[in-house]
Amino acid sequence: VLYRRNLVVGGTYFFTVTLMDRRSSVLLEHIELFRQSVAAVKLTMPFEIVAWVVLPDHCHAVWRLPPDDDNYSGRWRLIKSKFVRLLKKHGVNIEMRTDGSALLWQRRFWEHTVTNALDLNRCVEYCYINPLKHQLVTRVRDWSYSSFHRDVALGLFPADWAGNGKLA
Repeated sequence: VLYRRNLVVGGTYFFTVTLMDRRSSVLLEHIELFRQSVAAVKLTMPFEIVAWVVLPDHCHAVWRLPPDDDNYSGRWRLIKSKFVRLLKKHGVNIEMRTDGSALLWQRRFWEHTVTNALDLNRCVEYCYINPLKHQLVTRVRDWSYSSFHRDVALGLFPADWAGNGKLA
């Protein structure tokens, strides 16, 4: 199957990547292994993490690729497979498909090419508000698995961004 992907060399992209089992919380249960997977891929295929949030069964990320590169699919493939290998190495039982791939991740992911500064801001804010949207916390700052805290430390967001957690 051929997927139509918008490939922009040096582009900035927003992603949603989801587990097959939407009731699973393996991403949070093994957050350090997921972080190791991302770090390992960044060593061989660098990219900038503009924003990232990890929820129990999915994650949203905004990446900026190097100026000579458009291969975000390869990066996701490596992150997913590295995470599966680390889970198995740590004794987590992962069911496998007949073709040898793991029944952990949905095969595809959703991507959006960021087109301008306003679009970028919306994508970053979507990442940060997502734990609130899913009622996992009542304030954005209370969700640990997000680059929001890095951006607060950098002065890009106030610690009380999105206020008391009441969505309009």
